[in-house]
Parts: sequence; C-alpha cells; structure tokens
Amino acid sequence: MTTGNPQALIDAIRSCLPTDLPIVELSEPTFEGNEWKYVKDCLDSGWVSSVGKYVDRFEDMLAEFTGARFAIVTVNGTAALHAALVLAGVQAGDEVLSPAFTFVAGTNAISYCGALPHFVDSHPDNLGVDAEKLAGYLSNCVEIKDGKCLNRSTGRIIRALVVMHVFGHPSDLDALTQVCDHFQLKLIEDAAEAVGSKYKERHVGHDGFLGCLSFNGNKTITTGGGGAILCDDQELALKVRHLTTTAKIPHRWRFDHDMVGYNYRMPNLNAALGCAQMEQLPGFLKKKRALAERYQQALDTIPGVRFLAEPANCKSNYWLNALMLDDPSEDILDSTLSECHRQGLKVRPGWTLQNKLPMYRDMPAMDLSVAESIEARLINLPSSVSLAVNE
Repeated sequence: MTTGNPQALIDAIRSCLPTDLPIVELSEPTFEGNEWKYVKDCLDSGWVSSVGKYVDRFEDMLAEFTGARFAIVTVNGTAALHAALVLAGVQAGDEVLSPAFTFVAGTNAISYCGALPHFVDSHPDNLGVDAEKLAGYLSNCVEIKDGKCLNRSTGRIIRALVVMHVFGHPSDLDALTQVCDHFQLKLIEDAAEAVGSKYKERHVGHDGFLGCLSFNGNKTITTGGGGAILCDDQELALKVRHLTTTAKIPHRWRFDHDMVGYNYRMPNLNAALGCAQMEQLPGFLKKKRALAERYQQALDTIPGVRFLAEPANCKSNYWLNALMLDDPSEDILDSTLSECHRQGLKVRPGWTLQNKLPMYRDMPAMDLSVAESIEARLINLPSSVSLAVNE
C-alpha cells in the first residue's frame, strides 16, 4: 500500500465477500421478516401517519433493547439531534462542542438552533471525541462563570458537547461524562450509527443528557427514514414527546400549543418497518460481527493498513467496517478508492472535516491534527448484513 498499488488490498477485501457479486454496495438494507405484513396492516387499517400501534410498539422495543427507560421516535436522526439540543438549552449565539470528523447532519442541527459549532479533535483509536485532549484544551480557553462554561476568546457560552459513536464504535463515555461534569456542559450522544453497540456492557445512547439514534436506509436497522431519542428521566421524556409533537396540549378536539414545537413524530408506516427490523436485529448484529472478523483476519496480512476494531471494553455493532492506511496520503487514498470502484467495490472515504465545509470554515476549533490524519487515511468497506458469508 505504501507504493500506491491497491490490488493486494482489493483481493483481501474480495476474499471476505460472496463470490457472485460483480458490484458490492456499501450498506444495503435487509428485509427478510415481517416488513411486508406490518406495512400492509397499516395500509389496510388506514393508520399510516404519526399515531398508531406500531409507533408505540417500536418505542417499547427500542427501550427494552437499549435499556433506556424511554424511547421517543422521530422522523429522522437529524430531527432527534435538533430536538435534543433545544431541550439541552442551546440558544442562538451559544457554542456547541462537536467533532470535526462527523456527518454534517449533526453540525447542521447545531445551526438550526442559531448556535455555532466549535470543532474538537478525535481519538486515534475509537475516532470519537478525545476526552483527555479536549479537557486540556478547555482548561486553557474557558472559564466557569455563574455555572456556565464561557469561551474567553469569543465571550460566548459553550452549552453542550455532542459525542458521536463513529461507525458504531463507542466513544469513551466515562471520560467524556467527567469532562462535561467538570465544565458544566450537557452531553448529547449522537448514536445515529450505533444501535446494538455497548460501552462497558451498557447500550450507548442514554449515558448523557439525551441520546439520538438513526434508522436511515443504510443503517443496521431501517425505517426508511427515522430516528429516536433515548433517555432515562420521565419528566424529560415527556418534554421530548411534547416538543416533537408540535407542542400540542393533549385534548380530544382542541388545537392548543404552548411553545414553538416541531412536527418531528415518526409515521406509523415507518414504525411498522422498524418493528419488523427490530425482530431481526440480533441476527443482523451477529452477521455483521462475522463479516468484521473476516475483514480483520484478511487485512492482518496486508502491510500498510490496519482494520478498525472495536475499542477495549466495548462491543461495536460494526455498522460500517473501516480500515486505516498507516500513512496519511490523499494520493494513495484517492487511487485506492478509484481502483476499488473500478473493480465493483463501493467503498468510501470518511467525511470531509466539518471545518473545511464552506459554511463552517470560520467556526472556532481546537487543534484537529488527529481528525486531519483520519480523514486522509480512512476507507469504509462494504458492510451490508447480506454480505456475511456462510462458512
């Protein structure tokens, strides 16, 4: 790989996949359960919108599976993040600490609040926020005044920290919680990619103030579009439900609203799909882990690359498998991606760092050297459940 010749790598990837696929997509959904039955039931009954038995059932299934006391489903993961930030008290003119290496939806959700993202660096092992580096950075640039975290350079309040579990690999939640406690920040878990992932035996998504899931078509389970907010506090859960249901005061016929709310509730049709997917989730996770193990074994034989394995004391859902080039090189990265695509492997790089996007170039940021290195070295591998090969 250091020479820029990717054929050995491509052969290793291909050896982990079914042999009858000339083109291998990155992450496709699997529908092998009751999806047709449950969706047809919605159509037959007429309950297709944001009220229905499948919405309630899907929320109950999510709460039981994740161990959260409450799960409130939403139209998508971005809506979940936006609502979580609003409930965390994020206001126009505030700053929110957010990883530079992340999907743009989370950064956009901060902007929806009128707030500014303040970009932070990644940990080289789990790709999530580096708690130790962040703590050192904040110690030098903020002060706690009247119980609030104040950026001395900008004069703005830093209200929250968004932590992403990248590709399903849990971030160091204990250390990040300590950082938030020390600097008076609300911790928002962006667990969009992490349904089925565990940190020290507990499912991610409800360690912080609120946690957010996504069920987009490429996720481990899908509702087409869709998301959810997890929490363990009953009063807070009621606020989540109220905010995401246009802040409508319950009444049999009146339409009264007591605040600016959002029409973010998941339709029954989507929830029906989610219920069928949840029934299959344990099997999906088993197959994705089997595929990850094959990749790791095959890539161990290729010099110049390493497979991104789950962090210690964690269990990843391996939503998207990934490898890292030993040396950051955009030329080698691009040539490898190009040749993979030419040979039918729909691999992808990581995201463009958020601080490089035109609308976020002038936002505050700490040193992002690790995130920059990850951006130049990472390749996501085909990871669909259907790609697990029977021995």
